Amino acid sequence: MKIRKGDKVRVLSGKDRGREGVVTAAFPERSKVIVKGMNVAKRHTKPRSQEDPGGIIDKEMPMDVSNVAVLSPKDDKPTRVGYKVNDDGTKIRVCRRTGAEIKEGDV
Repeated sequence: MKIRKGDKVRVLSGKDRGREGVVTAAFPERSKVIVKGMNVAKRHTKPRSQEDPGGIIDKEMPMDVSNVAVLSPKDDKPTRVGYKVNDDGTKIRVCRRTGAEIKEGDV
């Protein structure tokens, strides 16, 4: 999976299509990501103690990684992500459209 925590992404499909946000969690084994403020569902919670009264809370739910695209650091347009190996042997992520390097948590 080429999308990581901290990446700025645009939602491509679903009820939040066209909106942008930051990935707060990534689950590579399930091919899902959680984007801040997107795919929000109502969650009914049971009271557990005096401090936790319960009620209805808004919860960000995971969405499939195919429904989001990383934004290019150069021009903030959706792009695909590729890999390139440097001369010193380190592997970096690059923007397929512009060739710009995508740094870790590049927002």
